[in-house]
Amino acid sequence: MSHKILNQGGCSCGNVRYKTIGKEEHAGVCHCRYCQLRTGSAFGISVYFKSKNVELLSGELKKFEYTTESGNKVTTQFCIECGTSLFWNVEIFPGMTGIGGGTFDPPTFWYNINREVFCRSKAYFSKNEIVAKFHTSPTFKKIKDDPPRKKGI
Repeated sequence: MSHKILNQGGCSCGNVRYKTIGKEEHAGVCHCRYCQLRTGSAFGISVYFKSKNVELLSGELKKFEYTTESGNKVTTQFCIECGTSLFWNVEIFPGMTGIGGGTFDPPTFWYNINREVFCRSKAYFSKNEIVAKFHTSPTFKKIKDDPPRKKGI
């Protein structure tokens, strides 16, 4: 097994930092309502590692536990300062930790998404062609430089 550090990441405020060791076990997009509510978005991106290969470097996390409609227990962990959802453990994946795909430092999306689940609750954008597309935003005016961990491509 490789012990090479593949990536680091953290929360929005920078309080929580983590690193992963080795290769991800799998990565996927989930459209379930739990992921939509957890992310406040149309879907969640989960990058799963063996739990022993995820190390918290700094910061404090709060846990929230719930049971899904199929009876599976889920424990999510988020930054106590900014609320960024970083990690979760699902009892159907023992010994694994899911990490929010967008929390990795750039280049953020280095992993290979190889599965898509709960397409039954897939959000609107997948059903309609989006016409207005912009490189940034029509109202974007750069006034400062973000730190490297927050820079987009």
